[in-house]
Amino acid sequence: MNDYVPILNTKRLLLRPITLQDLEAMYTYTSCENVARYVTWQAHQSLEDTKAFIELIVDRYHHGNHLLWGIEYAGQLIGTIDFVTINNTHNYAEIGYVLSEDYWNKGITTEAAKRLIDFGFQELGLVRIQARCFEENIGSQKVMEKSGMRFEGLLRKSMLVKGHYQNVKMYAITDEDYQT
Repeated sequence: MNDYVPILNTKRLLLRPITLQDLEAMYTYTSCENVARYVTWQAHQSLEDTKAFIELIVDRYHHGNHLLWGIEYAGQLIGTIDFVTINNTHNYAEIGYVLSEDYWNKGITTEAAKRLIDFGFQELGLVRIQARCFEENIGSQKVMEKSGMRFEGLLRKSMLVKGHYQNVKMYAITDEDYQT
């Protein structure tokens, strides 16, 4: 295991570094078109796609520059959550997440996001944590709201994803919001 990404626990979840042992479990959800619908990457077409992704993340772990956790529920890897970016100059980070469709609408992503928000403010000393989603991704909007984030605005045509410009909703929570 690596020391860079700490193991985090919640009531139901284990947030932990991913490894190549997660290959088949991860491929199960990353190959799903519904899961890939609202993310920037294409659905994985083969185990090799997933293996390449895991190898990239493990390499980033070794270089100490990516905080990505596997979301483990009942002993099974069912998704990931990470700080997509961390800006040390301005002390903010952005959260990203993906979850197997079989576990949508069970509060799992919200539980993981709240734990990452706790970690960001309490351990990393962040002053702002934000997240973005495509305008039509209602499920992700609910996760952000239930995690304590506030809607800040619509970024029109701010991302070119899979050949189409996407309107993106921005949500955030600040350290003051978090403390109240």
